[in-house]
Amino acid sequence: MRRLTGFDCEGALCAATLDEGNKSTGLLIVSGGNEIRSGAHAGQAALAAHFAAQGYPVFRYDRRGVGESEGVNRGFENSAADIAAAVAAFRAEAPHVERIVAFGNCDAASALALFHNDLPIDRLILANPWVIETDSGNDQPTPPSAAAIRARYWARLKNPRSLIDLLSGKINLKKLAGGLARAAQKEAPTGLAERIGHAFAASSVPTTILLANRDTTALAFASAWKSSAFDTVRQRGDVQLRVLDSASHSFADADAKAWLREQIEAALAD
Repeated sequence: MRRLTGFDCEGALCAATLDEGNKSTGLLIVSGGNEIRSGAHAGQAALAAHFAAQGYPVFRYDRRGVGESEGVNRGFENSAADIAAAVAAFRAEAPHVERIVAFGNCDAASALALFHNDLPIDRLILANPWVIETDSGNDQPTPPSAAAIRARYWARLKNPRSLIDLLSGKINLKKLAGGLARAAQKEAPTGLAERIGHAFAASSVPTTILLANRDTTALAFASAWKSSAFDTVRQRGDVQLRVLDSASHSFADADAKAWLREQIEAALAD
């Protein structure tokens, strides 16, 4: 059964949904960006229904200032209290739950990575974690990372049509040179990536990281993963990195949905 509920977070009433199940392992779904708890194209609601049908209780919520929740939206880097209040509410609403597995995509994954050490969470599933620094005072779109540019140019180089376009003058050589120069840059880990790496280094929570290898957010994380910020994390035997050949950031197509469900199910059953 699915039922609506809510909880208090520092004086703000947050809306939540519990899909009930009788198992002692529960799934907490944290929404990314300014997304409501149903998720993009109701994808998170569908995930909840799927796993509740298998007996796993699933708890979703709207962060303060998002969707049906009161308060001010201060972004994912200030959402520690929201996640903590959601975990407490989940345990109160489903007292038979002994183990919580938390799932987040994009900056929800980053928030869980940053704050999980202070929370009673037993396992993490982090999809396409966000490690790209943004300037909150600049409304310009974030430029793609060098890793994303390299992937784009490699895909174009494998396409014979690109050579025809180059020889026929359809490709702007000045833009091409600028793009290649950017792609050749060696990127230092961002401050956000370093903070996530430090949080993981201090953690003992088993974690599965899921990447759609042609998604630009995932490409940026894959680049950061190879950097010194994650040296300690890569040595941990309880941190697994799993990659899907996909460009779908939210795992929206049928094959990506099935793969995501398989990864979450494995973590719940482990």
